[in-house]
Amino acid sequence: MWTLSAATRIYLAPGPTDLRKGFDGLYGLMRDRLQVCPQSGHLGLFCNRERTRLKLLYWDGTGLWLCTKRLERGRFSWPAAAATGEGKVVLSQEELALLLGGIELKQTRRKAWYGRRAEKVTRAA
Repeated sequence: MWTLSAATRIYLAPGPTDLRKGFDGLYGLMRDRLQVCPQSGHLGLFCNRERTRLKLLYWDGTGLWLCTKRLERGRFSWPAAAATGEGKVVLSQEELALLLGGIELKQTRRKAWYGRRAEKVTRAA
């Protein structure tokens, strides 16, 4: 299996994605739409229009991983900036765990003492 280092960024693709795409299609979307090299070791996250399926693309240094999650009931809480197709959304590992666990990200917030370096991309909250 694989683990994510602290340096690994998690990029959420804005808007719905045709999840019939496989390795090559999502590789191209990550490179062109998110403007991130898929072989950089960062992770790309894609969701279908109904928000019932996710695909995750990750390079572990020797090859690409393509993981899929399908919900049997309910929908993923896709961040608002991504739903409108605006900007690039970067998630923390904690936010990814919450998203995959069914927690609505817009309802959560960090404590005032928890600071992160300012980024020039749209945050998920």
